[in-house]
Amino acid sequence: MTGKTWAYEDFVEGASLDLGTKLVSAAEIIEFAGEFDAQPMHLDEAAGKASILGGLAASGWHTCAMFMRMLCDAFLLDSTSQGAPGVDQVKWKKPVLAGDILSGNTTVLAKRLSKSRPQLGLITMRSELFNQRGESVFEFENTCMFLTREASA
Repeated sequence: MTGKTWAYEDFVEGASLDLGTKLVSAAEIIEFAGEFDAQPMHLDEAAGKASILGGLAASGWHTCAMFMRMLCDAFLLDSTSQGAPGVDQVKWKKPVLAGDILSGNTTVLAKRLSKSRPQLGLITMRSELFNQRGESVFEFENTCMFLTREASA
């Protein structure tokens, strides 16, 4: 934790924020898949190895969920976030396998105040996750909404 509450003004174009690390366990892959994406390669090691993924692999949606947890822990839960109007891009670039250790970062691409709600800032971010070998496994781009410091006071 940074010890500060992130408001619109705190985000600087070009700045990169560290998302920390996350160990991906076989148990959580199977649990998530059983609930939300019950394809064989997400539920069974042998089926995963027999697939083009090469092992028990997290669902792409599970990867999104893990990314969101990392983003929340890094700064979002300690911010003036008002959510996001959508996602511009998501790419699952390589399989996330049981035992992988994910790390990531978020880069601020652009920022602007809302024309209709000047107390609300729009921050465009590009995020990326890597496995323990430094291979990019996930890319995500979207615009998030944050209150200005004055509006959140």
